[in-house]
Amino acid sequence: MRLKAKWLVLLTAIMFVLALAATGCGGSGDKKEGEKKAAGADDKTVKIGILAPLTGDVKTFGESTINGAKLAVEQTGGKIGDLKIELVTADDRNDPTEAVNVATKLISQDKVSGIVGSVTSKTTIPISKLANDNKVVLVTGTATNEKVTVDEGKRKEFVFRACFIDPFQGKVAAKFALDNLKKKTAAVLYDQSNDYTIGLANNFKENFTKGGGQITDFLAYGKDDTDFSAVLTNIAKKNPDILYLPDYYQKVSLIGKQARSKGVNAVFLGGDGWDSSELDYKTMDGGYFTNHYSADDPSPQVKKFVQDYKAKYGKTPDALAALAYDACSLLLNAVKTANGKDPAKIKDALQATKDFQTVSGKITFDKDGNPIKAATILQAKADGKQAFVATVSP
Repeated sequence: MRLKAKWLVLLTAIMFVLALAATGCGGSGDKKEGEKKAAGADDKTVKIGILAPLTGDVKTFGESTINGAKLAVEQTGGKIGDLKIELVTADDRNDPTEAVNVATKLISQDKVSGIVGSVTSKTTIPISKLANDNKVVLVTGTATNEKVTVDEGKRKEFVFRACFIDPFQGKVAAKFALDNLKKKTAAVLYDQSNDYTIGLANNFKENFTKGGGQITDFLAYGKDDTDFSAVLTNIAKKNPDILYLPDYYQKVSLIGKQARSKGVNAVFLGGDGWDSSELDYKTMDGGYFTNHYSADDPSPQVKKFVQDYKAKYGKTPDALAALAYDACSLLLNAVKTANGKDPAKIKDALQATKDFQTVSGKITFDKDGNPIKAATILQAKADGKQAFVATVSP
């Protein structure tokens, strides 16, 4: 009996050990299988970062950008084929340092395959270098400075944009002033700390003088300046036909109001930075600005976009919303062509894009990642509306 009992105990112990081993192997197998499934699911998820100023001095630009990009993704149902699209939004506050910080997080932590943004050139230039160095695709809807896609003559191959560039915008404004408005003299005020305003100012000056116009004043100011009385008093004495203000809506409104109070009677002219519901339309009434699209454009693409945007957000989309929608649509189309999340393949698909229909026109990218497309001239009205004036092709 004792011998049998000993053998029974030993046999039970052996069976227990074997059971533990079997359970351990089974658990490891289940874990590995789970890891494989998780990895497979992750391979089918494409993360896209949306970077824009949701706070700060141009927050309306950021709100429109986020809305436009989200609408583009929602209209795909959040999927492209069997790929799931996941959006990760970030606020750069229109500050270059903060833009780099949040873009770094999108790239290193969130592992995005592409970024839509940012809005202004001063924030997009540093993050375009960051994205390119890390081989992550970036498509900005609205940053128009040349340095966004090209740095010291070298193409940033992972960086693209949905908007035209400053040399074209400055040229269009100068041509419009000379040929359409029949004006011969112009004063220019610009922010010396902002690549966007510098680029527009220089290109307007170059093309205006080439066309036979005369620049009466070409003056810079600091980004924190608020009193322009002395400068505007001197400009008023020279009585120019045009006052070119290539800055964002808040600064433009401030300068415009002071200009009128100092007796400046010139026609106001500017760039796409005017496009905001917070522009002082009463002050800027009758002024013209170059832009990328008009909600009054009768084309089917514009009409459908405006209808869909109004249905979702309850207001008419501005150019910021349209260009963010276009930028995101371009990126999503490249993901579809690449059939995956690999940024290198997405980049190649973007560069090969030809005649892709967007809200702001058909887009084909040139060798520098810039679209070949037309510009729109709009006029600010006292009632807060923008009147469509003309379309200018390249």
